[in-house]
Amino acid sequence: MKKVAIIGTGPTGIYTLLSLVNDHPPCSVTIFEQAAEAGVGMPYRREASSPIMLANIASIEIPPVMTTYIAWLQAQCPEMLAGFGVTAGSLHERQFLPRILLGEYFRQQFLQLLHKGESQGFILHVHTSCQVTDILAAGGGVTVTAQGRPQAELFDFVVIATGHVWPAENTRPHTFFPSPWSGLMKASVPACRVGILGTSLSAIDAAMAVVTQHGHFCENTARGSQFILRDSSRSLQIVLMSRAGMLPEADFYCPIPYQPLQRVTPEAITALIADGSAGLLDRAFGLMVQEITLADPLWSRQTGLARLNADNFCDAWFAARQQQDPFIHARKNLQDTRLNTLTKYTVPWRYVILRLHEVIAGIVPHLDPRDSTRFASGLARVFIDNYAAIPPQSLRRLLALHDAGILTLLPLGQDYRARKDGNRTVIFAGGARHTYDIFIDARGQKPLKTRDLPFPGLRRQMLCHGGEIPQVAANFTLLEPAVARGRIAFGAIPYLMHDRPFIQGLTVSAEIGETIAHALGHSVPSQSAAEQQTDLQQGYL
Repeated sequence: MKKVAIIGTGPTGIYTLLSLVNDHPPCSVTIFEQAAEAGVGMPYRREASSPIMLANIASIEIPPVMTTYIAWLQAQCPEMLAGFGVTAGSLHERQFLPRILLGEYFRQQFLQLLHKGESQGFILHVHTSCQVTDILAAGGGVTVTAQGRPQAELFDFVVIATGHVWPAENTRPHTFFPSPWSGLMKASVPACRVGILGTSLSAIDAAMAVVTQHGHFCENTARGSQFILRDSSRSLQIVLMSRAGMLPEADFYCPIPYQPLQRVTPEAITALIADGSAGLLDRAFGLMVQEITLADPLWSRQTGLARLNADNFCDAWFAARQQQDPFIHARKNLQDTRLNTLTKYTVPWRYVILRLHEVIAGIVPHLDPRDSTRFASGLARVFIDNYAAIPPQSLRRLLALHDAGILTLLPLGQDYRARKDGNRTVIFAGGARHTYDIFIDARGQKPLKTRDLPFPGLRRQMLCHGGEIPQVAANFTLLEPAVARGRIAFGAIPYLMHDRPFIQGLTVSAEIGETIAHALGHSVPSQSAAEQQTDLQQGYL
């Protein structure tokens, strides 16, 4: 019986275990979770969120564990749902609900999955409040060292599913937060001038964490949402800021599962890659033009798509928003989204871009350095803007804060600067100086490199053999060092973002988990004598 370790019980760890239980012969699985409760995942924990913070994925899109999210919700008592601000009678599969409610779902599904696995002959051990401090690959397997465990344990296969990584919480009085998850949720923020770097859902969460300390929202009023600020908090001012100074758009109605593309197919992308890296980005954009024109010829003509290229398509995409006040555009966007949802109308050009990003992502590892830079500053921004659409209710709340005179938006431009001035943060942008009493960096997860790994033994091995970025195969198993091949699966998303720019979300976690479980089904390769000698010389054996 193989011995497997899964490090982390967020969605990637859960979906890995699910695929093992469903598709793999019984094995011994030891699960390590550094939090006190397993099966929740950092974004969905109560200490990292609140009922006002919505998940930007609905039940119809969430890969089921033991049951679908909507079926689980419908089985809960009305009083339990009411505790999360959810009305039982209003549930539907396209609804955006509080993140902590999704955490409750994952927790209960995880417990049921453990029961199923044990009934099928799996030997399952779950260690909570147990942080893994080191991992080391060797010829006989992989050793895992964890806090509170009497000694390092040897495994045949180790899955690293540690999830998002945020800067550690500062214990000193807070005036600067390097992320919304670095103590903000527990901090007492006074009514002052607050700057938030970013305008995505993470930035909105940061704004919600602050404003709910100073007032409350009235939902479903004749005006949509309204924010009531306490008299004692009249000095509260929140400024969201980004280079372009635009707000995200509301999530839009579309068929799920996605309809297949006609031109930009996986086979077509494979053929483009086979023709070489020279001109790959431009050839891929040519295929995109064909696909968009086929899906929405009117929008293509109005946009002048035939005259655009991979560099200026981004400018055309954002042109309409940049020509309007962002809050006026947001209000119009909400009206259009609501009407389209009621009539079940899909905006063709939005839908085709949504489906394109996953297929086009296949060219990214094959782009030459110049085209990689062009892609990051052009098409990637379009794709991210499109798939990072936010729950309509989140956008309504932003508008309510703006209407209450609390929230404004600052376009930073390309050459802004930031510096500390005592306990305050100063931003220089557009020839002006902006000072904030509290500052929150809410730009989201940044790609991590091998040197950021919290496991010193494995970090040393990877730096010696694999370089600055983890070398990972298509099945997410480590390629370097050679001693780790077939033994360590690397499902920690922050380390995979370098050549997989769109690798995030629950559907991706499910795909990674399934792929890793399939990789375990292959025999662990034996280590050559030369590789063993190298490991002996490096001190790994």
